Amino acid sequence: MKNPDIFGQAVLDFYHQNQPENIIVHSEDFDDDEIPTDYLFRSYEEMPPLEQKALQLASGKILDVGACAGSHSLYLQQKNKEVKAIDVSEGAIEVCQLRGVKTAEVQDFFNLKDQKFDTILMLMNGSGIVGKLKNLTHFFTHAKTLLKPDGKILIDSSDLRYLFEEDEDGGIWVNPNQYYGELSYSISYKGETSTSFDWLYIDFNSLQLAAQSNGFTCELIAEGEHFDYLAKLKLQ
Repeated sequence: MKNPDIFGQAVLDFYHQNQPENIIVHSEDFDDDEIPTDYLFRSYEEMPPLEQKALQLASGKILDVGACAGSHSLYLQQKNKEVKAIDVSEGAIEVCQLRGVKTAEVQDFFNLKDQKFDTILMLMNGSGIVGKLKNLTHFFTHAKTLLKPDGKILIDSSDLRYLFEEDEDGGIWVNPNQYYGELSYSISYKGETSTSFDWLYIDFNSLQLAAQSNGFTCELIAEGEHFDYLAKLKLQ
């Protein structure tokens, strides 16, 4: 059975105003959460400061990974920047095209090849698609094939330490067999639910260590108000 295109259907409904609803996010570890569908259509002025900063720093030929409804790509286009939007969701890419994104295609980041970019943009917890810490080397190895020599990755994520109780020594109570930022989610929309998928939140120090061991520099660009941050990765 084909996995339902949850994000795609939600953004198509919102674009066509066909009784859109919010997307429900399910996790075994936390209560259900909601993603307001209209948030996926936000303007630059409505974006968090970390996203605004990333868009300001994006330069040259840009790859917008997980573009969803195309809000980041549209802003970059308005600034006369060359951008390619990719997403695994057919519905999301259709909406990108309907909204005027010039280059948008259904594509898995890890299957993209034979193209080079100056900037790879990975926002809205861009580290999520890595899935698990053990996949970071694969991520960096693949990213090298897509970056021009002086290219950069702009990626945001969050340190989930704040969700766990600290002991007197500042340690946290977590599963010793699993990194605390490795979560599994499923998402629902209008009665349809996706299969479960892995999603990685990574603290900056862990990202920096992984980057350095895979031939990248990792610079902290900005920190948000909710334990989130924006980092710039470049080939050493």
